[in-house]
Amino acid sequence: MQRITVETKIAAPPERCFLLSLSIDLHTRSTAQTHERAIAGVTHGLIGLGETVTWRGRHFGVMLTQTTRISEYERPAHFQDVMVEGVFRRFDHDHFFTELGGNQTLMRDELIFAAPLGPLGWMAEVLVLRAYLKRFLEQRNDVIRRVAESPNGEWERYLESGRDRGGT
Repeated sequence: MQRITVETKIAAPPERCFLLSLSIDLHTRSTAQTHERAIAGVTHGLIGLGETVTWRGRHFGVMLTQTTRISEYERPAHFQDVMVEGVFRRFDHDHFFTELGGNQTLMRDELIFAAPLGPLGWMAEVLVLRAYLKRFLEQRNDVIRRVAESPNGEWERYLESGRDRGGT
């Protein structure tokens, strides 16, 4: 089992960063390199507490499918998505949003994952998956940061594309 932490400073309020991180449409944009798309569950707009999304994308040259559920939701400070079906033995992703003051947010991702196949899976975690998933999160977070900071209000279209079903 591995733990990855990625921190991203964003010049935008926590509420905006939180909601953008729940946007299925922005996630799709941020993972264009893997051709990831939502194929079941919530497929557009904002995902909320208890809802699921099934993603399909190309990783390591293979089309993989993973279903995740929003299991925790504390707007605008934290939410968690957990894998309910997929190739990993475990895949828990916590998203934290801390106000730094002056319209700044620290977005922190904590990903805990475990590959299947016992010792062979552990070797894959250490040799390949850890670096791959860290880079994947960093690229995704960079897109979220750029959209959240956009001077032309580009971020608004991702929040208008669906309603926040996760609570008030």
